[in-house]
Amino acid sequence: MVLRIALLVVLAGFGGSVGLVGLLGWRGRLRREGRVGVRTASSLRSADAFALANRVAGPPALVAGLVSVLAAVAVLLVPTVLAVVVVALVGLAGAVLIARGGGMLAERAASQVPVPEPVGCGGCACGSGGCGALAG
Repeated sequence: MVLRIALLVVLAGFGGSVGLVGLLGWRGRLRREGRVGVRTASSLRSADAFALANRVAGPPALVAGLVSVLAAVAVLLVPTVLAVVVVALVGLAGAVLIARGGGMLAERAASQVPVPEPVGCGGCACGSGGCGALAG
């Protein structure tokens, strides 16, 4: 019984966390300055890229959370210890793979967002020293 409860807590906690982050990302409530959400080089380039990446990753994260929570419920219902372990491992692996797939889609979407122009630069070649905005 201790094993069932421990797996229930782990699966439900993981599912709830991933699902909540997915819902917040889908609704555009995550901030780039925070600590959660899709945080890749492409998604952190701009606020628009971050918002898009998390909107794309939101539905798969919700599904991953649901899979994990359903696995937690199933852990209580299966009859044998072997079945408990199998259900927990399959549920957790499925949830992680779904969330990972959503993250990959989000990264791809964020990489398509145009890179913003540097502030104060009108498209000049700043690295060559010819930018009037940077000159004293």
